[in-house]
Amino acid sequence: MNSEQAVELARKTLEAAVLLAAPLLIVVTVVSLLVNLVQVLTSLQDTTLSTVPRLAAAVAAAFLLMPWMLRRITSFTVQLLSDLRPFAGH
Repeated sequence: MNSEQAVELARKTLEAAVLLAAPLLIVVTVVSLLVNLVQVLTSLQDTTLSTVPRLAAAVAAAFLLMPWMLRRITSFTVQLLSDLRPFAGH
């Protein structure tokens, strides 16, 4: 495997990781913004009030997105392992 192939493999792997993480990060970010807005408007600064909704949103999003995430990672793995010739040393 030469350096170009290693870079390409790393790029594809990072793209897959970002694609899998992005929906969860977006959900948690939106929920955090909403919770922070509520905290500012009501002057409630309890840490539990900010942590629990974020965790609940992350768990719910992970639960709902798990089939899609499994399909994506399975597809990536099958695609990677289906043709190993470019990575074989000569």
